[in-house]
Order: sequence, then structure tokens, then C-alpha cells
Amino acid sequence: MPHDHHDHTGLSPSGHPYRADNDAPLTYWQRMEIAVRELMIEKGHLSAAEVAAQIDAMDARSPANGAAVVARAWSDPAFKARLLENASDACREMGFDIGPLHLIAVENTPETHNMIVCTLCSCYPRNLLGLPPDWYKTREYRSRAVREPRAVLREFGVDLPPATTIRVHDSTADMRYIVLPARPAGTGQMDQDALAALVTRDSMIGTGLPRTPAL
Repeated sequence: MPHDHHDHTGLSPSGHPYRADNDAPLTYWQRMEIAVRELMIEKGHLSAAEVAAQIDAMDARSPANGAAVVARAWSDPAFKARLLENASDACREMGFDIGPLHLIAVENTPETHNMIVCTLCSCYPRNLLGLPPDWYKTREYRSRAVREPRAVLREFGVDLPPATTIRVHDSTADMRYIVLPARPAGTGQMDQDALAALVTRDSMIGTGLPRTPAL
């Protein structure tokens, strides 16, 4: 097999960063996971099929679930009120199993912009949005988001007026956040499916904005 030639930017020809091969020796925790999983299967507490089904369920989670929640909140004032009061119950109402975590929805307004981070590790509403982006887990984002959020937002392309208050919310092991972005102008006639297509993953983290509707 021919070797890839890395350029000095660290990016592949497709524009994505190169990643190290995963053929290194297993870590202690990887060995522990394999041992516990195989022991539970051997003792009949679960089956290999059940493990595979749970992995498939986890892989199926994506930002599209959160986008559906946002779109309904944009078009249904009563649901929006329930979402802001208890996001966990509101998401379950739509059929999304978010587990036992306490989910909090925070609303962006012209006066306030919300931004989500986990300063400790990578706590993220995975049950609703799927896996977090790689940058969300980096030490740089985790430290700078709380120290200089306005500068970080500008690097993501979100340049807010000086008068806009930025609130940074720190996720924890049992409490997660989702941002309810402001509904874009010119979307009054759109149905929920069309609205959901405007919702970006980053807008639900607070590091991005919804897409602008096509005229």
C-alpha cells in the first residue's frame, strides 16, 4: 500500500487533519472494558447482540435530533416554554431518550448569547446530539471558552455586538446544556422540517449560528 505524503499543514488532500493509526497497544482502560464485557457475556448478564445493538443506537444519534427539537420550539410556543422549563422532559416528549441526565436549554436572544463548554473533560448531550466534535474536547477550547469567549466565537465566525452579553455554561457529569438559537428572520412560512434544516450542530453549542434561509 502506498504511503500518504503529509504536507506541512497537517491536512490531507481532502482538507481533513491526519489522524494517528489506532494500532498502538491497548490502554489499561481498553483492556478493562474488553475483560468486563466478555465476562458479563460469559455469565449471561447480556449478549453480544445486545452490546452491538446499543452501539448501533449510540451511532444513530446525531445533531438532527437536536435540530428537530429546536425547530419545534421555534414553531410551537407552548413546547418552547416546556423546553426552557425542563429540557429533559420536553425531549422525551418528542421520543428522544436522553437517559438520566439533567438537560438544560438556554435561549439566545438579541441581548444574550449562550456558549457551552466542559472545562473538565468532554461532557456533552450525546444522547441528543451524538458525538461531540473533536475541537470541543481540546484543552485549548476548554480553557479559552471561559477565559476569552468573545475571541473564541470570532474564530468560529460569530462576531457579536459589544453590547451582547455572552454566558458560558460549564457542563458536568450529570448536567448538560443545549442552546436554543434565535430563529432566523424570513422563516415565518417554513414548516418544522424546513426549519430543522437550518439548525447547525454548532448553533446548538453556541459556537455557530443557524443557516440563512434561501430566498
